[in-house]
Amino acid sequence: MSAPNVSDQQRKFTVVGLDLSVTGTGIAYRDGSTSTVKTKQKDGDHRLTQIEEAVQIAVGGEHLNLGPAVDLVVMEDIPQNSHAAKPIAMVHGVVRNLLNKQGIPYALVVAASLKFYATGKGSGDKVPMALAAYKRAGLEFEDDNQCDAAWLRWAGLDWLGCPELSLPPVQRAALKKATWPEVQR
Repeated sequence: MSAPNVSDQQRKFTVVGLDLSVTGTGIAYRDGSTSTVKTKQKDGDHRLTQIEEAVQIAVGGEHLNLGPAVDLVVMEDIPQNSHAAKPIAMVHGVVRNLLNKQGIPYALVVAASLKFYATGKGSGDKVPMALAAYKRAGLEFEDDNQCDAAWLRWAGLDWLGCPELSLPPVQRAALKKATWPEVQR
């Protein structure tokens, strides 16, 4: 799929970025602010409810007096060959079900593509992501979950033709590797 055409009279899209995790889900809200949903292991599967409720607030909707629901949610895809894949898959199931019920399209971006989009390199630890956010947006984050969520939001806005950051074309090309849904104007 190709990126949507950008028109002179295009409205600004609303995008939420989600870095899903059972212990610390990063959320980048439609206004660019971020937070982390921290859960406790002793709460067991109730952590899924805490995450679902936080995502419900993030994607909003008219019933929450936040205006229309967001146009797109961008999530980091489930990592392959990782000990964390099973718990993250549970979180993804809850969140995807919520989004599907509300008719909110979502995109999945693998970690390597997100890192390349942010830093120009598809591997490495979280420090280069934070440095790139500081360099490009002048922002510092409380934790790497929020940083990743912000980059996911920026990637979605960029894909929809309304980037908030200026990035080299080679880095922006990493977005072509993600799975992007149709988004209504």
